[in-house]
Amino acid sequence: MRRALKPRGERRHSAALENALLAELRVLRQRVPHLAGGLVASVDGLLLAHDTHGTEPDSLAALTAATLGVARRLAETTGQGDFRESLVRGEHGYVATYAAGPVCVLTLLSHPDVSVGRLHLEARRSAQRLGELLQSTP
Repeated sequence: MRRALKPRGERRHSAALENALLAELRVLRQRVPHLAGGLVASVDGLLLAHDTHGTEPDSLAALTAATLGVARRLAETTGQGDFRESLVRGEHGYVATYAAGPVCVLTLLSHPDVSVGRLHLEARRSAQRLGELLQSTP
């Protein structure tokens, strides 16, 4: 499959945005001990930036979009309002997803011994900053 090349200015702009998103993911990783990685994706599953190791980021972005659809529907059906976040606890750790503005999400992977309170605190702040960054980008 051939990809159309983006105009040079748009490529620079998207590279700058990706670098800013990656910087936020790295700061988050420094602030939350036992955080294994994360990604920023559009609500329809398009990967925007990732800092994951050992996980296929495009697949995780797609799964995040599918999970987001179910979580939004659950929140709506139960009268809880707009989606804000979800947390899945597995045998080997957590997968947390946070709304990052109206069109993007932040998904984080952590080890089982993460402080969930710290994870939520820092991730909510990062999601807010990511949402602002994405909204300020034309």
